Amino acid sequence: MTKTYGQVIRETIDENMAKDKSIILIGEDIGFYGGGFGITKGLYEKYGPERVIDTPMSEQGFTGLGIGAAMNGLKPIVEIMFMDFMTLAYDQLMNHASVFSYQTNGSIKVPLVIRTPAGGGRGYGATHSKTLIGPLMHIPGIKILCPSSARNARGLLNAAIQDPDPVIFVEHKLLYSKKEELEIPDLIPIGKAAIARKGKDALVITFGKSVDDSIAVADILEKEGVSVEIIDLLTIKPLDMELIGSSVERIGKVLIVEEGYSVCGVASEIIARINETSFYSLKAPIRRVCTLDIPIPCAIKAEAQMLPSAERIEKELRGLLNE
Repeated sequence: MTKTYGQVIRETIDENMAKDKSIILIGEDIGFYGGGFGITKGLYEKYGPERVIDTPMSEQGFTGLGIGAAMNGLKPIVEIMFMDFMTLAYDQLMNHASVFSYQTNGSIKVPLVIRTPAGGGRGYGATHSKTLIGPLMHIPGIKILCPSSARNARGLLNAAIQDPDPVIFVEHKLLYSKKEELEIPDLIPIGKAAIARKGKDALVITFGKSVDDSIAVADILEKEGVSVEIIDLLTIKPLDMELIGSSVERIGKVLIVEEGYSVCGVASEIIARINETSFYSLKAPIRRVCTLDIPIPCAIKAEAQMLPSAERIEKELRGLLNE
């Protein structure tokens, strides 16, 4: 069975909407147009305007609509067209969606899923190419998922829809057309990472599209007799520090790859936690490959130089292995 990442996400949404009439979709151009990347195509015709709700261009407004709907018995799936626009909904997430369960001792839940495409590689420029997981990690009370394949997209999205708390579901744009021949699990538990490749000489911790880039580099190094282990985080918040710690203690040389900025990012948090729990297992300083700390350019060649890539990952891994 061969399916694309985007197709699996659309089918998973469709299957859940067919089973559960409380699930509604909210967002810009998700109805007749079918979404900026075609993920909701056909769902407006199937479920109608009461369940597939096209909104004005106001991320703060329609995220608030989703929060209110979730508090009143519905299960909204909100689409933010580009992750860059999550900044416009940040107040709703920080001061509303994430706090109501705590403020009411669990009597009010917010079963909200926010889907958003992230990442560069298409030449969309500084306002349509960012991966802003780091700032979202700072919000208590939410979960963040980032599937790297069609296989785990289905399992994680099902888990997100079933979760009683707000979940942000991050989809890398360059993965939408990725085809896989696979058996797809119904559910992947939130908070559990996976070993995408077993190894013993170096450890790469990553997520999303960077999993494929890291595997490509591991294939190159394997021909030279070097064994690289790769952890696919799957859930960015909460982090699976049990699995990470186990691999760190066994291998001792660590590279973290994220398509986000290095300052106060995912890599920064993982490094801090490894230092707290597994510092004496390290055989070398932890390295990281992140997006360079400048706005993302439109020019494809310039963009490629600043984003994490197989070339940058290979360079850092070789340096790490030689320490």
